[in-house]
Amino acid sequence: MATEVIMPQMGESIFEGTITKWLKKVGDQVQKDEPLFEISTDKVDAEIPSPVAGVLTEIKIQEGATVQINTVVALVGGAGESAAAPVVAPAKSATPPANLAPQTSAAPAVAGGTEVVMPQMGESIFEGTITKWLKKVGDLVAKDEPLFEISTDKVDAEIPAPIAGKLSEIKVPEGTTVQINTVVAVIGGSSASAAPVVVPAASAPASATPARPTTPAASAGTTEKLRSSPLVRRIAKDNNLDLSQIPGTGSGGRITRDDALKFLSEKGAGAAAPVSVPVSTSVSAPVPAPSVPSAIPAAAPVEPAASPLPGTLVPLTKMRSIIAQRMVESAHTSPHVHTVFKVDMTRIAKLREKEKGKYEQRNGVKLTYMPFIASAAVHTLRKFPIVNASMEGTGSVLGIRYHQNINLGIAVALEWGLIVPVIKQAEERSFLGLARAVADLAERARSKKLKPEEVSGSTFTLTNSGIFGEEFGTPIINQPDSAILAIGGLKKEPLVMTDAEGNDTIAIRWTQNFCLGFDHRIIDGADAGKFMAEFKKTLEGWTGDIG
Repeated sequence: MATEVIMPQMGESIFEGTITKWLKKVGDQVQKDEPLFEISTDKVDAEIPSPVAGVLTEIKIQEGATVQINTVVALVGGAGESAAAPVVAPAKSATPPANLAPQTSAAPAVAGGTEVVMPQMGESIFEGTITKWLKKVGDLVAKDEPLFEISTDKVDAEIPAPIAGKLSEIKVPEGTTVQINTVVAVIGGSSASAAPVVVPAASAPASATPARPTTPAASAGTTEKLRSSPLVRRIAKDNNLDLSQIPGTGSGGRITRDDALKFLSEKGAGAAAPVSVPVSTSVSAPVPAPSVPSAIPAAAPVEPAASPLPGTLVPLTKMRSIIAQRMVESAHTSPHVHTVFKVDMTRIAKLREKEKGKYEQRNGVKLTYMPFIASAAVHTLRKFPIVNASMEGTGSVLGIRYHQNINLGIAVALEWGLIVPVIKQAEERSFLGLARAVADLAERARSKKLKPEEVSGSTFTLTNSGIFGEEFGTPIINQPDSAILAIGGLKKEPLVMTDAEGNDTIAIRWTQNFCLGFDHRIIDGADAGKFMAEFKKTLEGWTGDIG
């Protein structure tokens, strides 16, 4: 019985999609999870994989047509089922059948083996997106060795292999979002790759045979290397790039957007040498003009970082999409008010300069300014618990929750976004304990080693907006906290100093601005002012033990 292939929903607000290209034609063999057709929606261009392995028996919706989600666009039947010849997709959009040989072993049937599932990364997490496979089918993997990367509402993380063995099957491709406990791969087991399921040429409809060009094996390999998304091909076309010159780092050698942008940044637009690309490939990159490659790289060097191309619409990453949603929600939830205090950090600066070398040797962690600030914040939060509270309830039934513990969130900037790991029960930690916790969480955040419970449950947040030299920032509250403290840049400046007898002098001092953003539903301006005054006093008159 044939399996219906439907137009998928590519987002909560997406209700229709346009089929831009069929990658297979009626009668072609297709593997499970092999790209079957390309779609374009309001949000994203994407390749849609086949839900099962079999023969493409019918194409119901032709290229260029826009249909509602869940509309049946094609049928994939078993190897013995005949194809509906009258609805053959245009030959120009078909992937050459020479691709079939390498792909039959890409997703073999696996008997036995250990199933790898999408883990639950927190109590409120019900799905995750596979952003990158770190191994490919056939690779050996050790127990607890990172196998794939995922992105969720709470955290980006590397997921380790549950056992040692050979990765025998990948069931869910990169970029796919699935529910928790979905089987995404199989390790070990007996593979049926010795008897691959391939439809003989004779079993295909006679009418389809003339449309199949005789393609040498080398062309099949070239075509496989040129797998890419519509967005990548658009980047190549706009910048006169030859995709055959771009090494693909995606699944199965697929050329990703990052691959294209990296190549562009290193070589420049039109920098690829002209290469003879078989006509049978699906890539429509124009032949570069001879004069362009030699002129552009020298005249217009590109920044080393892969930057979006002017005029290009780049879909949001999973993490950036979540950040955008959370920021808007916070702005709508809490009436934000900000107050800024300047703190004389000279005492701490001198202490740090004196102790930092011995401190690292003694404790194995660098002495930075962050543990001083975190310790002062914890001390002050104990005196003003309203700043550590949060609003609970809905509608007319609202209340203020005074938290038993101080769970200190530390915002960490990543190359791909922002994350807030949390130091739980910070009030129970010493200065050295805070220093070690800050360094540990920051390091594991950048290496994607955080656990789900380490990125939730904050009651107050610190964000260092001054690392680039800015005076101060006006941060958005990290919900459901009621306050967030932004740390400004540290600098020297002249200050008027008044001694005990009232005499004024001008001195060069280390100063730093701190901005408290707070929820005015819970915290009054007077409470915020008292909190900041105590925080300032603690730092300026530091007497704490640093360990």
